[in-house]
Amino acid sequence: MRRQTLILLVVLTLFSGMEVLFGQVGRGNRFGSRYGRGQSTVPQAQSAPKPPEPKTAEELVEERMPSISEALALDPFEEAVVRTTLVKYVQQRIELGILELEPDKMKEEMEKISKNQDADIKAGLPPEKYETYLELQKNNFDTRKLKKKKKKKSKKE
Repeated sequence: MRRQTLILLVVLTLFSGMEVLFGQVGRGNRFGSRYGRGQSTVPQAQSAPKPPEPKTAEELVEERMPSISEALALDPFEEAVVRTTLVKYVQQRIELGILELEPDKMKEEMEKISKNQDADIKAGLPPEKYETYLELQKNNFDTRKLKKKKKKKSKKE
């Protein structure tokens, strides 16, 4: 009888201790959690950020137009001609990029677009502004280089 009582006492002690242990396991960590039962303390990963939308031809031209207008000292009519011409040919370049042609064909088409663009710009601008435009285009529309050349020319005169 004593033996049965001792075994029963040991078993009850073990079960009561296990209940306390199992009660804390469900809380996320062994010391308890402030987040409540069953919630993880690890933050959930956010969905991947969406890649930025590619800019349209109009947006790309609008970014560059202020520097082009300033560098070439365009009047409103000339600015409209340059803007519409650039939008037209930038759109063609975007469409060409979407087609993903083989490199030789892509280069050939890009050269055609550049020649047509230059011809349209030349028709819409006076000769001195067209020459300045070509310089600006050579410098990737970086007006700082163009301003340095203007300063050097004015110092020589």
